[in-house]
Amino acid sequence: MPFSELYLKQLNKNNAGQKSFAVLLDPDNLHEASCPDIIRFCNQNNVDYIFVGGSLLTKSTQTQLIRQIKQLTTIPVILFPSHSLHIDPQADAILLLSLISGRNPEFLIGQHVLAAPLLKESELTVLPTGYILVDSGRQTTASYMSGTTPLPYDKPSIAASTALAGELLGLQFIYLDGGSGALHPVTSDMIQAVRKTISVPLIVGGGINTVQKASVALAAGADIIVVGNQVEKNPDFISEVSEVVSEFNRIRLEK
Repeated sequence: MPFSELYLKQLNKNNAGQKSFAVLLDPDNLHEASCPDIIRFCNQNNVDYIFVGGSLLTKSTQTQLIRQIKQLTTIPVILFPSHSLHIDPQADAILLLSLISGRNPEFLIGQHVLAAPLLKESELTVLPTGYILVDSGRQTTASYMSGTTPLPYDKPSIAASTALAGELLGLQFIYLDGGSGALHPVTSDMIQAVRKTISVPLIVGGGINTVQKASVALAAGADIIVVGNQVEKNPDFISEVSEVVSEFNRIRLEK
């Protein structure tokens, strides 16, 4: 399967030392009235990707939400699914997540088998992604729903070896995640260890709820940082993080 335009674009940014910014929107926590305000901030602040999804979708609002987002922006809308039922062909792409930090076959390959025929029929760009859940100080919805134990937060070598295995299996992205509502973000030591070990783009999310935490993740080696819960509470956080990403990229260009 040839590399997608989205993947090649991100690789080019990586090679240039440039970082990307993704906003994660959970359909369970967002309604049509609040969506335009958040998308306006995304449009005004150089957001690179809009991820849509969550570990547990209890409302049937994802379809309407994606339709609304697509009407309001040209930013790529990328599905962040936890189940094959969450596939929506309106989106631009899907992170085909393989939970390589766990040992539950349902999320290593089971859901993928169910999703494969649907994905082949759709026009979605498929982005094979190694998903690594990291202990964030408390159990998150992702770890509970997947029935898996997160990697210890203080074991960067395990994370690095897991990420490398994912890359060698052909996965195009590695996603280090503390999970939605993480008490603590992924540590800089773990991000650094993974970044030094792999050559594919590294996504980092979970618990990035301050500008300082965003800056730490970028400096440690995250290629794409993801913010979610804090944006739902305070949409202006998008502009704050965007400034950090833009300043980081500006300094890199001047070197």
